[in-house]
Amino acid sequence: MQRFSLRFYFIFFFLSLISFNSLLANEIKATRLWPAPDYTRITIESSSKINNDQMMLQNPERIVIDLKGIAVNQVLKNLSSKVKPNDPNILDIRVGQFTPKVSRIVIDLKNSARVKIFSLPPVEPYQDRLVIDVYPVEKDSLTNLLNKLENKEVKKKESIAKKKDSVVKDKPKKKKKVVVAIDAGHGGEDPGAIGKNGTKEKKIVLQITKRLKKLINSDPLMEAYLIRDSDYYIPLNKRVSKARKVKADIFISIHADAFRKRNVSGSSVFALSESGATSAFAKFIANKENEADLIGGVSIDDKDPLLAKTLLDLSQSATINDSLKLANFVLKEIKKVNNLHKKWPEQAGFAVLKAPDIPSILVEVAFLSNPKEEKQLKTAKFQKKLAKAIYLGTKKYIKSGVTITSTNDPDN
Repeated sequence: MQRFSLRFYFIFFFLSLISFNSLLANEIKATRLWPAPDYTRITIESSSKINNDQMMLQNPERIVIDLKGIAVNQVLKNLSSKVKPNDPNILDIRVGQFTPKVSRIVIDLKNSARVKIFSLPPVEPYQDRLVIDVYPVEKDSLTNLLNKLENKEVKKKESIAKKKDSVVKDKPKKKKKVVVAIDAGHGGEDPGAIGKNGTKEKKIVLQITKRLKKLINSDPLMEAYLIRDSDYYIPLNKRVSKARKVKADIFISIHADAFRKRNVSGSSVFALSESGATSAFAKFIANKENEADLIGGVSIDDKDPLLAKTLLDLSQSATINDSLKLANFVLKEIKKVNNLHKKWPEQAGFAVLKAPDIPSILVEVAFLSNPKEEKQLKTAKFQKKLAKAIYLGTKKYIKSGVTITSTNDPDN
């Protein structure tokens, strides 16, 4: 009887051990932190989906996240060391084993914040991910309120003075600059195309956009605005929203191609299509670029109802026509710098080109999957040539007599 009891005890202990280990079988594989002006993103990659609880605490401001069925390993511990002093939202991150079956992450905040936590299913090159987005909560301080009142009073006085001047004489209206929104594709969690030698698209296109910005800002006719200016991800619909927020006249999204055949090469320029793609290649590129949100990481409830509504606007057709004009001018200039993959602008349903009132193009500067072009894209010389070609094409489009229809004029 004693032998049976002892055997039963060992079997029970063994089964309990298996059960406990299965609960903790989910392992943290990687952690990443992406500070950005609009929000800070924390990504926790694991072998399977993480169940979690969270709470916001005050005095001091902090976010507490419990990861269920997770044991603290060195990878998770290393998350603390990734916080940067210039992070606009996060002061510190602490990681510990709260209970045998729960790991706890405490995010110490610099200011009040709101948090959005969501899971992403596996997608190449990542496994399951838990995404934590920390957004700052703007507090309307007394100083800000006084500044707003002061600015309102100043504008009121300026308006009165302007009316007086108009009675005496008609002042010549100051010609506004054309605002060009430049979008560096991918970023943060989403590396974009990766060359044979490890060159990442997100890095190359950011370098080109910064060179393009410098050229545009040196032109008295134009003013540049970067959609992203560092290594972080922005959802595709938010890129469009940011361009509309700054009342951009032109939107240019810059990318670098990748294809399964390494001998494929050349530059391409795309515009939006209201119907189908103009070729199988255009459809392939559009599908690839539209999948960026799956890799970059977007919550399922991140939708833009305003954008969905305005896509039906009748101005879309006119905007696409202007986009094709812009694409032609840019393509002609790029032809002087690199071989063209297609000799004419292509069209497809690119999500990032769907601003209904802004002429928008997507430039695939070259193929990172092509060893020769990958090598070229890494050089400052080739990047400058590409940036100059896009700049010159844009300038010729502006000077061609097209009507700039956006409302970025302060007098409007």
